Amino acid sequence: MNEKISVRPVALADREAWERLYRGYAAFYKVEQSAQMRERVWNWLHDPAHECEGLVAEGPGGALLGMTHFRPYARPLAAATGCFLDDLFVAPDARGTGAAEALIEAVRQIAGARGWTLVRWITAEDNYRARGLYDRVASRTNWVTYDIKL
Repeated sequence: MNEKISVRPVALADREAWERLYRGYAAFYKVEQSAQMRERVWNWLHDPAHECEGLVAEGPGGALLGMTHFRPYARPLAAATGCFLDDLFVAPDARGTGAAEALIEAVRQIAGARGWTLVRWITAEDNYRARGLYDRVASRTNWVTYDIKL
């Protein structure tokens, strides 16, 4: 990992840079996202009563290189709590810097400190570049995901 990258909780002063990253994340996955949707997520990240938390990777000079959102989830079969890493995005010009790995490691550290039993996330089958990192830092599962849209 790049020692010049620091990871910290997303701060109120990060709004513009976070929004740029989050718009990039939505565009990468071809998800239509409105300003109201980003506002809702931003508010979740700053509401201590909400389960969703956010971290940012900061490069030299304070530029935000990437962001991630995560939350706890109940694992009834294991009688435990896990961590779901919902969103992970690094700006295209910062890929390969170690920012993604630093963000994942920071979430892993938080989850461990809280007694959560695992960190889980999903990605697109064709997200090959990211999957190269994921295959190195985590174990791929055999679970297939289904959605019912409401």
